[in-house]
Amino acid sequence: MICLENVSKTFTLHNQGSAVIEVIRDVSFDVAPGECVALTGSSGAGKSTLMRMIYGNYLTQSGAIRIGGVDLVQAEPRDVISLRRDTLGYVSQFLRVVPRVPTLEVVAEPLRALGVPAEAAQEKARNLLTQLNIPERLWSLSPTTFSGGEQQRVNIARGFAYDYPAMLLDEPTASLDATNREVVLSLIEEAKARGAAIIGIFHDEAARARVCDREIDVSRFTPGLSSSSEAVGQNKESAA
Repeated sequence: MICLENVSKTFTLHNQGSAVIEVIRDVSFDVAPGECVALTGSSGAGKSTLMRMIYGNYLTQSGAIRIGGVDLVQAEPRDVISLRRDTLGYVSQFLRVVPRVPTLEVVAEPLRALGVPAEAAQEKARNLLTQLNIPERLWSLSPTTFSGGEQQRVNIARGFAYDYPAMLLDEPTASLDATNREVVLSLIEEAKARGAAIIGIFHDEAARARVCDREIDVSRFTPGLSSSSEAVGQNKESAA
């Protein structure tokens, strides 16, 4: 469902004499339907950069990123927008919405964009907001006024409103208490059970162990980090 082939990324720092920074090089892996893969690695390894590339927010210097057969690297902007609407969901760490739009409408919007009738979309939104313990008295308010934890739960509700075939999750359990963390992990397990292919960043080790089928150490693809990460792996094997 998700396929990366020899993906590389560099940044050009135009305000630093056009210095070129190579972030990741030759990333290749697949994610099958019903599988959750965790991106791991040290800080600065490029996990978030890779996630943004898979969503199409960052351009890719080389390689292919295929979601359901569509290569995001070669796709036209309208095709990227269509893919995000129909196929690829993204739960980021930060809620970005139009101010003054009620929370209920924010969560229902992905379904409305697909032509789902307003009442059915809002009913799904109500169920998710209830499940994620967002009080009903807040549903008519803009989530921009909410606390960080509440905004994160609204973001999760919005991300899971539609049954996307592929999903990207960036720290979905961060800032959550134990009760809501359990709800989110259950939502991920349900998504896997229906066949969603998921890539996630989980600093919560227990959450990662529970929902992820395997890990991809992004440090292996990071120039300057690969050798050190390999050495760490060899040391662990020697200790074992």
